[in-house]
Amino acid sequence: MHKIHFLGASLLALIVAGPALAQDNAAQATDASSIIDEIVVTATKREQTLQDVPISVSVTSAQAIERAQVRDLIDLQSLVPSLKVSQFNAVGQTNFIIRGFGNGNGNDGIESSVGVFIDGVYRSRSSSALDDLPEIERIEVLRGPQSTLFGKNVSAGAISIVTKKPSFEFGGKAEVSFGNYDLKQFKATVSGPVSETLAVRLSGGVNKRDGFATNLTTGNDVNDRDRWSIRGDALWLPTDKTSVRIIADYNKISEVCCAVVSLFNGPATQFIGATAPFGLGKPVGNPATKFDRDIIFNTDPTNRLVGKGLSGQVDQDLGFAALTAITAYRKQTSESYQDVDFTGADLANKADGNAIKTFTQELRLASKGEGPFHWLVGGFYQSEKLSTGRTISYGTDIRSFGDGLSGQVPAALIGALPAPLRPALTGRSNLYALEFLQSLVTPSIRPGSTYFQAGQGIDDYYTMDQTSYSLFSQADYEVTDRLTLTGGLAYLNDEKDAAAQVVLRDPLSALNLQAVPQFAALGLPGNIYGALGGLQFYYGNTPNHAPVNFPNATESGNLKGNKVTYAARAAYDFGAINAYVSYSTGWKAGAFNLSSDSRPPNANGVGRTASPEDVSVYEAGLKANFQGGYFNLAVFDQAIEGFQSNAFTGIGYSLVNAGKESVRGFEIDSAYRPLSWLSLTGAVTYLDPKYDSFTGAACVNYDTARCPVNPATGTRPNFRDLTGDKPAGIPKWSLSTSATVTHDFGNGYSGYLRAEYDYTSKVQLSETTPPNLSTWGQNNVNASLGLTNAEHKLEVMLWGRNLTKDDSLIATFPTVAQDGSYSGYPNAPRTYGVTVRKTF
Repeated sequence: MHKIHFLGASLLALIVAGPALAQDNAAQATDASSIIDEIVVTATKREQTLQDVPISVSVTSAQAIERAQVRDLIDLQSLVPSLKVSQFNAVGQTNFIIRGFGNGNGNDGIESSVGVFIDGVYRSRSSSALDDLPEIERIEVLRGPQSTLFGKNVSAGAISIVTKKPSFEFGGKAEVSFGNYDLKQFKATVSGPVSETLAVRLSGGVNKRDGFATNLTTGNDVNDRDRWSIRGDALWLPTDKTSVRIIADYNKISEVCCAVVSLFNGPATQFIGATAPFGLGKPVGNPATKFDRDIIFNTDPTNRLVGKGLSGQVDQDLGFAALTAITAYRKQTSESYQDVDFTGADLANKADGNAIKTFTQELRLASKGEGPFHWLVGGFYQSEKLSTGRTISYGTDIRSFGDGLSGQVPAALIGALPAPLRPALTGRSNLYALEFLQSLVTPSIRPGSTYFQAGQGIDDYYTMDQTSYSLFSQADYEVTDRLTLTGGLAYLNDEKDAAAQVVLRDPLSALNLQAVPQFAALGLPGNIYGALGGLQFYYGNTPNHAPVNFPNATESGNLKGNKVTYAARAAYDFGAINAYVSYSTGWKAGAFNLSSDSRPPNANGVGRTASPEDVSVYEAGLKANFQGGYFNLAVFDQAIEGFQSNAFTGIGYSLVNAGKESVRGFEIDSAYRPLSWLSLTGAVTYLDPKYDSFTGAACVNYDTARCPVNPATGTRPNFRDLTGDKPAGIPKWSLSTSATVTHDFGNGYSGYLRAEYDYTSKVQLSETTPPNLSTWGQNNVNASLGLTNAEHKLEVMLWGRNLTKDDSLIATFPTVAQDGSYSGYPNAPRTYGVTVRKTF
């Protein structure tokens, strides 16, 4: 801990931070302050310099992305500490969090609180890849609600990725990378004129790599890379006042992902691993070797994702204002197959997937001119059709698993039975006894072959159509040469129509174990929940013990909502320092729970839907320019009323609204070039989160104080009260820093050495996993060493990520259908390689 304090003090002394020092010519300049003034961003939908824009924004340049080997948005978080990105059980599931806010991973009914925009196009469902993009000009991360400029689903922030436009001068770039785990990556882009008014760019890439985890059951790699993409980009300038840009892209991912390791093996998992006749004798994960990244699945987890889209942007100079229209259509399909019990036993396998079609239209008008008044008005429309679902089917070992967990029939019960029945049940399991006694009244029930049979399970499928639109505006008024007042207003409207087509194929889960009807006919006590209730994996705690599909007589399947959000800001230019204060609000529409934990209202306390989120934030900031660098500071107090908690409970997702979640903190972004050959960058984020009110959090078995088992029924409460607790997954401290040394060798040769450090303080990753298992931080060191030749426009770079082999977990969760066991996703190990890049 002393090392961290010392490092933090050193960083602040050097004024380290944001990775935006950045263009190629910047490395050759000696006056950093003049370079920083040239960092142009479009965070406010108009071009401004980074230091002039009065909001908290981080900018990552193309050079930083290349030299830091940022291959996807997951890697980007090592440069922007207020951004956290995670990928869990499938390559198409990426969760974005800014300042601790953001959710939606794994449950297609929930939208992200962080909007991702690529060349102005909203990506409602974004995988984590950046590989399908050509040359990236910059990535802007905007923190806090952005509804008055971006419309919907930016209640926590926005990520704007800007790629380079086609060029009217012929040129391009090609690069090849080789690395450990047999990495082979090829990327190329070429651009040039077709005519005096038309230029095009064609880009493509292939990324292949062996997996860094091994499935010991099959011997195959897991967490590999196998993806390719192609992208066409055309820029037409018919007049000096008109610009038309058309982009078409296609990308495909076919990978074995994702590795899950054992953190704790509870009784159910121990039974799977125990030698027969005391267990199934199947291999299970060893928590002590979780960072060997050896997994135990009876099948390999496979993923296939195909994404394609077409967008068009028209910019028209009207003289008094600039008109921009962006139209886009995207389609994404994904499918995956996974062993969901994460053991070598054939208990259950899951096949899931989705198909998403999205149409978006944005239209905005921004004023021009040098007067004191600037304004922007616009509208955004989205129509999306979603079909999603999964099939979970039991395997060949499920019956032995059920027999073992149910335990043997107690001697006292056998003694209470009529004498002719006793031999048939002696030494048998409670599960077998249930079938046997039921068969005496219902002959179709066969002992040993009715419950927990291969092929049984659940078909869990949903559709959702969504239509949303927003009207947004913002105005800036320069009261004096130094004081600017800003006001923004947005109207957001959202409507969702959802339907469930769930079929339960697990007859045990459909049985009311507290009143078995056949037992009453035999004159036996009907309540055997204590013996078998833990084996009811679906709907065991609902009154009807079955799904209730919707729409139905009491549920319309329709969810509507609208909200007016606003922002107010005052910015003052002191010369070398710009200061601002602001208050803004945001909103995220209500959500459907499209998972097996989706229940009719009041069925077990978990509703079918979650209400909207209302966000508010007070913020004050300073942006200082000085000789050789800059220093940016933002202090904020942010809160979400009705936070949509989406906790994975081991089978499905418990979607409920927290009363209020808040976070206070600050962010520092800065850069400093003390010498012409040395550049220092970095960032610090401090967060102090709290559940101001959350009485409906999902109950968990490890919290025995707030989730006690009822001895009469063997059940736990559905909810616990987390009011006053710190939300999981939000680290108190996040820090990233880099140092780049450059040297001119003469004759056109120059070199650089870049080192990065990425730190996150320890935090409980999940509220559904015990703190002693789920509390992790990270300490990553990345580096690159490069040599460039200006005459031949050639660059050779050696690079490495996680050089110190820091081991940590990125997420933890209750193991599926094994109460008391826990699993997690390990981080990537050390990777290294060489990249050769040729520009022409």
